[in-house]
Amino acid sequence: MAALLVDAATLAAQPAARSPKAPRFLPTIPPTRSVEILCYPGVQLLDVAGPLQVFASANEFAPLGAPAPYGLAVVAAADEVVATAGLPFRTAPLPPADRPLHTLVVAGGRGVDAACADPALVGWVRRRAAAAQRTTSVCSGAFLLAAAGLLDGRRAVTHWDRCAQFARQYPAVRLDPDPIFVRDGAIWTSAGVTAGIDLALALVEADLGHAAALAVARQLVVFLKRPGGQAQFSTVLSLQSRDGRFERLHAWICDNLSADLSLAVLAERAAMSPRSFCRHYREATGRTPARAVEALRVEAACRMLEAGQPVGRVATRCGFGSEETLRRSFLRALGVGPQAYRARFAAGMTDGGSGRYERTMAATDPTR
Repeated sequence: MAALLVDAATLAAQPAARSPKAPRFLPTIPPTRSVEILCYPGVQLLDVAGPLQVFASANEFAPLGAPAPYGLAVVAAADEVVATAGLPFRTAPLPPADRPLHTLVVAGGRGVDAACADPALVGWVRRRAAAAQRTTSVCSGAFLLAAAGLLDGRRAVTHWDRCAQFARQYPAVRLDPDPIFVRDGAIWTSAGVTAGIDLALALVEADLGHAAALAVARQLVVFLKRPGGQAQFSTVLSLQSRDGRFERLHAWICDNLSADLSLAVLAERAAMSPRSFCRHYREATGRTPARAVEALRVEAACRMLEAGQPVGRVATRCGFGSEETLRRSFLRALGVGPQAYRARFAAGMTDGGSGRYERTMAATDPTR
C-alpha cells in the first residue's frame, strides 16, 4: 500500500490542528473537605475514633484516581491528649481560627467542663466555627459549643445523662433530650458516644449521597441509619424513677397496650386517685401518664413495623385504635408517618435505588 503523504500546510489547515492543545472544559473534581476533630484532656475516646473512622472509611471508597473526599486532622491545644480510657495519642496543633474549614467536630468527654472553663479554647471554638461551613458536636461536646455561644436559640441534643445539667447551665438553648442527633442550620449536635457514628454517617450522606454512606456502614457493620428522631434509650428506661414505684405499672402497660389505658384505669391500677396519680407520676417520670402511654405504644409500634408488620395490624395491637391515630402519634414523636418508617427501617427492605434507608444491620462489604 502506498504511503499517504500530507504536507505541513495542508495539515495545519485541518480543524483538528486548530483546536487548543488542552480542552477548554476540564472535568470538575470535588474538592477535599477539610475536617478537624477537636480534642482536650479527658476526651471520650469513641467520640473521636467513631466519627474519624467514618470519614476515613469514606476516603477508602473514593474512585481510583480521585482525591479523597475528606482531609482529616485531630487537633488540640496540647501535642498529646490522654482520653478517658487512659489512652494517650498525638494531636496536631490548633490551626489559625480564621483558616477556611469545611467541618469542625467537637468531641465530648469528662474533660469537657475543664475545656469550657478555658477562655482561650472557648474563644478559638467560637472563631473556628465562624470560619467553618459546618460545626458539629458529639455527646457532651455540645457543652463547649454552648459555652462559645453557638447554640443560643438553637435546637440541640447532648448525652442523656447530662441533659439536666446542660439545661441549667444554658437555658437559652432549645435542648431536646431524646434524638440521636439534631441539625439546626449549619450546626449539628449528637447524643451520647456512639451517636457520633450516626451523626458522621449523616454528614457523609449529606456530602456524598446515600450510596456512599451505605458503603461505609456496611464496612463498619453498623446501622444505616437510625433515624435522627429515635430516642437515645428505650422508653421504659427513660420512665424509670429512683424509687421505682411505677415499674410494675410500666410492665403491665407494656403487656396490655391494646387495652383501655385511660387515666382512670392507670390510677386504679396504681391504687391512687386520678388527681394524685397524675401529680405523682409526673414528678417521678417527667411526663404525663397520657404522654408516657403514647411513647410506649409508639416504641412497640416501631418494633412491629421494623419486623414488616402491616400498619393496620400495628395500630390495632398497639392500642391506637385507628391508622390515623397511629400516624398522628408517629408524626408527633418521630417526625415521620408509620408507612414511611416501615419503608425505611423494616428488616430485609433494601434501598433499591429509591433513597429509602435500611434499618437492618448492615453486612460487611463482600467485595473487600
